[in-house]
Amino acid sequence: MAKEKEQNLPELLSITEIAKLLGVSTMTLRRWDTKGILKSFRPTPSSQRRYRRSDVAKFLGSKK
Repeated sequence: MAKEKEQNLPELLSITEIAKLLGVSTMTLRRWDTKGILKSFRPTPSSQRRYRRSDVAKFLGSKK
């Protein structure tokens, strides 16, 4: 199931998309980002957080 989710993800995902996918709140994702558990990035200084598909796939793989 996780493998199917990984393959269907766009290259960059929003914090809301990741929260829904993982079943956690956006606050949890922000906390994980601060702790280095699942890192996000901002393409420009004023833009929203984005998550790379490859980072999400690694995170899902580490939860097995």
